[in-house]
Amino acid sequence: MIQAFIFDLDGVLTDTAEYHFLAWQQLATQLGIDFSREDNELLKGVDRMGSLELILKLGKLQLSQDKKLKLAAQKNVEYLKLVESMSPADLFPGVLPLFSSLKAAGMKTALASASKNAALVLQKLGIPDLFDYVADSNFIQNGKPDPEIFLTCAQALGIAPERCIGVEDAPAGVTAIKAAGMYALGIGEARALAQADLVIPAVSAINQRLLTRLLTL
Repeated sequence: MIQAFIFDLDGVLTDTAEYHFLAWQQLATQLGIDFSREDNELLKGVDRMGSLELILKLGKLQLSQDKKLKLAAQKNVEYLKLVESMSPADLFPGVLPLFSSLKAAGMKTALASASKNAALVLQKLGIPDLFDYVADSNFIQNGKPDPEIFLTCAQALGIAPERCIGVEDAPAGVTAIKAAGMYALGIGEARALAQADLVIPAVSAINQRLLTRLLTL
């Protein structure tokens, strides 16, 4: 029986992906690198330094580690400026009813986000108290697709990985969930999330019938 749900943040509960794209695009332009929305898809579920490495690879640039750290920090400053405008209105439809149903069913909930700013985003959305445990890339050594963050959440909740459902919108995240030995619920397009056990278009698609089915896995 399932005992816990572990959620990604960006693209699952809210959409800060646009903010990340704009901040990365500004940095790429500064470096003379063309960075499109299509290129940005490669960054989904990848942590900050990993994302920077992918952008530098696109531009065939090699920089010192010190320079990379400064650029990553610069991108974060721009991203945080955009995040400041977020509010509870930016939560995706269906999120609050879903969590209400999960709590009523006795489910534990955790957040597994590749963002170092997850706590701030949760605060802006007004939902920090929805989770029994929150893990972001400040807590872990290895980013997605490594399963570390999902295993960390399961351990913190005191629940075996096979009794957890991971919810992700990115291929790297789905890979991490499966590597952790969990059931993977993908949010988005089935073609892009082929590794997932089940793919739905949005969190709002989790109606009572589907939730009952998931809880009895």
